[in-house]
Amino acid sequence: MRHILFVILASLFLGVSINAQTTTPKSSPGMETKARKPIFRATKDQIIQVQRMLKVAETGKMDDQFRIEIKKYQTANGLRSTGTLNRATLEKMGIPLTEAQQAMPVDPNSFASADGDKKAKRGPVFRATKEQVTAAQNLLKNKGLLATEATGKLDPETRAALKAYQESSGLKVTGTLNQATLEKMGIALTEKQRENTSKASQ
Repeated sequence: MRHILFVILASLFLGVSINAQTTTPKSSPGMETKARKPIFRATKDQIIQVQRMLKVAETGKMDDQFRIEIKKYQTANGLRSTGTLNRATLEKMGIPLTEAQQAMPVDPNSFASADGDKKAKRGPVFRATKEQVTAAQNLLKNKGLLATEATGKLDPETRAALKAYQESSGLKVTGTLNQATLEKMGIALTEKQRENTSKASQ
């Protein structure tokens, strides 16, 4: 009799123990976990293919120099300059995606011209050098538009004189020493300024 009672008790104990292990604990209110969006990650093989294409060291790792080269490629190909190997970038490069990657939709923010992209990158800002400002100030002094000395700085007096010059020359009145004003004054552009102008026109 004792043996039978022991077997019954042992069975009950084991049943309760197994049930406790297999029961999924209920989450308490406010502890519900939200489904996270899958993150697109390039494989090591894809990274190496891109590194080979961009002619950088084929390390299979996303280092800082590699990210800079990716940004250059993205900027030149109408993609947002993120420095990451997202789906849009891999597809643009013609690199095959894995099945898991194909299941993830292309992020519309991957494109520089995507609708609603309020942070679209602007072209390089044109800045006159100190030498160019000085040359412009001397020209404005010779024309009687500027009474102060040439300092190489765009001070309020110089800006006012520039506005007067631009108005009399049929230029857009900005009070800044932009490319059009420099060219009208016959002041040469720097190599970098010419390069940026060429990029902007492409």
